Amino acid sequence: MTRYEPVIGLEVHAQLRTQSKLFCSCSTAFGADVNLHTCAVCLGMPGVLPVLNRHAVDLAIRAGLGLGCTIHPRSQWSRKNYFYPDLPKGYQISQYDQPIATDGQLIVEVDGATSTVRIMRIHMEEDAAKNVHDDLIAGNRSYVDFNRGGTPLVEIVSQPDIRSAAQAAAYMKTLRQILRYLGVCDGNMEEGSLRCDANVSIRPVGETKLGTRTELKNINSFRFVQQAIEYEIERQKEVLASGGTIVQETRLWDTQAKVTRSMRSKEEAHDYRYFPDPDLPNLVLEPSYIENIRTELPELPAAKLKRYTTELGLSNYDANILTEDAEIALFFEKALAVFKKPKAIANWVINEVLRKLKTQNDDTAAAATLTDAYAQQIGELVELVEDNIISGKIAKDIFADLKAGDSPKRIVDEHGLKQVSDVGSIEPLIDEVLAKNPESVAKYKAGRTNMLGFFVGQVMKQTGGKANPKLVNELIQKKLS
Repeated sequence: MTRYEPVIGLEVHAQLRTQSKLFCSCSTAFGADVNLHTCAVCLGMPGVLPVLNRHAVDLAIRAGLGLGCTIHPRSQWSRKNYFYPDLPKGYQISQYDQPIATDGQLIVEVDGATSTVRIMRIHMEEDAAKNVHDDLIAGNRSYVDFNRGGTPLVEIVSQPDIRSAAQAAAYMKTLRQILRYLGVCDGNMEEGSLRCDANVSIRPVGETKLGTRTELKNINSFRFVQQAIEYEIERQKEVLASGGTIVQETRLWDTQAKVTRSMRSKEEAHDYRYFPDPDLPNLVLEPSYIENIRTELPELPAAKLKRYTTELGLSNYDANILTEDAEIALFFEKALAVFKKPKAIANWVINEVLRKLKTQNDDTAAAATLTDAYAQQIGELVELVEDNIISGKIAKDIFADLKAGDSPKRIVDEHGLKQVSDVGSIEPLIDEVLAKNPESVAKYKAGRTNMLGFFVGQVMKQTGGKANPKLVNELIQKKLS
């Protein structure tokens, strides 16, 4: 039986985080009423002229630099001609043979093994509008919502270096993480801010010539990327095994049936009749302009992870969690600036803050929680615990009820929550607990040392959680020895 090797390349569309569209001042806000954010330019009316959004260019350059690309001082706008109902001009303004950036790379990790995926090119383009098919409301009709038409995108095209569906999903996750760190794209796949076309082919192991590829269109989740590619690889193997041939075509991923379905024959570049857009001059970038953007790039996740483990002494596990999201990493660093014990701050952010954020089930609300003031509160709280001013239990009680404007230090002072470390105050309480629980004492002395936790808990309960648990633990062991 012939053994086959998958060959996969990804084309990722990332919506740039601008307030307005690529060639007009219409808003890019998601979720507005249909056709609210439109004008003569993004509706493709005759006689109008596009005006380039400079901030979109800034973000495209950031994306290119962050992915190690060469930024070209001169690129060109082209018209990509095709007709769909969601493209009223009959063409899309894109970049063709002179894109803004080329030749980058991305390091991808799967099950502890790293690989490099080369990035062929990054080009800017405007998005199309959105077709709305709602047969329940519209009586089996289709409509077009032009709010999305004209929003700025970068298309990030990889070389066909990916060899498995898992590697493709990992590439998408890593790319999303970097784009979010760069502030280029919000990465919200449910809202279509990040979506992927996957070009999939197979070839006999050892063959260097590429097989015929199919394109899986508009996949908007990591899980679907992996599932669709896995299915397509097996489908192509079955076609070849049965003596058939692979047809170059565009296919859609049916998320319900979990199969790919033929959508249309795959267009080639010449089908789009690209030509330079006569309404837009070439995009010319001064070297100083590019270098200024380079100096503003943030520390990226791989470098941050390395710093957290080597300089801050965190475990790889902790560092991975803290660097997974740029906002979490920034919050951790702000709390660390308040109290400089990395492991203690990391524990609180990972075990308490992130757990609390997960209950919100809303990335926007969660991000809004991670304020400077909240970081100050967490830093203070950890400092109180580490300096033995309050017990861990009291700290968690304070954390659970923290409100904007609260100061943990002030709460401790005002409510008399300081930890009790006075042996003379604690010993009588221990004696009382031991006297009330002779059977438990007997079990402990018989070898049930786990009863120690019970005794400590009883003493902590009597002090309202204010006793120093370490001291209580030591005193009880001493008395029972």
